[in-house]
Amino acid sequence: MATTFKTFLNNDIATTRTLLHEAIPITGTIASGTYDGNNIKNYSHGMFQSVYDYPYLSSSANHIFDITVGYAAASGIASTTNTQDTKKRNVYDQMAQVLVPYDISGNINVFDQNGNLQETGDAKFYDAFFLNFSRLLTKDEVKRGTFSVTFFTGGATTADGRTDSLTISDYGATSSFLSNSPTGEYGLLYTASADAGTTSKAVGHIYYQAGICALTGAIFSNGAAGGADEYCEFGTPAEFLSSYKAVLTGAAIQDFASSVRNRLVNLQFNNTTELNSTIYFCRANTGDYNYSANPTYLSASKILVKGDNPFAEPVSYMTTVGLYSSNNELLAVAKLSEPLKKTPSNELTLRVRLDY
Repeated sequence: MATTFKTFLNNDIATTRTLLHEAIPITGTIASGTYDGNNIKNYSHGMFQSVYDYPYLSSSANHIFDITVGYAAASGIASTTNTQDTKKRNVYDQMAQVLVPYDISGNINVFDQNGNLQETGDAKFYDAFFLNFSRLLTKDEVKRGTFSVTFFTGGATTADGRTDSLTISDYGATSSFLSNSPTGEYGLLYTASADAGTTSKAVGHIYYQAGICALTGAIFSNGAAGGADEYCEFGTPAEFLSSYKAVLTGAAIQDFASSVRNRLVNLQFNNTTELNSTIYFCRANTGDYNYSANPTYLSASKILVKGDNPFAEPVSYMTTVGLYSSNNELLAVAKLSEPLKKTPSNELTLRVRLDY
């Protein structure tokens, strides 16, 4: 324990904030076949499907993302005769109430294409499927302008014949993004960089802090005008025999999720870790810490390191810095890589950084 303490002044403490980024690539093979489906987990409630980077029963498996789908009651395709109609409405409402602000009457809003809920007549995403990324991947948030996902959108009827890949990204989000979501910032997703800023061409949203991607099924229209009957074949993992609308209304959520997975080509983004630091400048001035509290420093009231020269300067070697509370309680310890010689003829400033 220290016997001599020195109080920090205001200019002895500084704070910094650093953003660390990591590239996260997810290939379509992980989602659709590398482990023969053993890394895909379905649940008895049937409301979403989970994708792992390894067979999920393995202790080394990591959860990557979940897939689910839903539609609004006002979508025009909602019907009590649809498979899991109530669950699909509930999924949509749950996502909307988390990601989209409520209206002034306290009702759940639907997803707005351009994100401006104050404008009337805007196009809406009345149905959407969602990719919910695990916190393990997104960390504190997804970095703006780095999100990209590619799907097969062609009309081929077999998995081996899939064509027409479509890449969707948050083009232009580095400088243009929205912040009217309860979860924080989000960007509009487009199918081409030339569309960035043309909000009427947005096909989805990426919520950076929440780590959720919401996409409209219109991306599977294969370049058609957008009518429901023009959507490409979607169907089961092995065969794509039904339209997107038919699968959305007639299949279970987990079957819909399997269809999405098997059309996934690639997905990538950079995550962000916010590193906050407090830096303490521990200053040992000329008259500070030139002596040691170690009992072996003295012998018969003489400083051993001075030897037989009574005029020699006292010498100490600094090896450790302790940070104490106002009650002299030890809170943190910093070790030097090597002892530093301290005498009355020199000064030292040690920089101690605490990251959190």
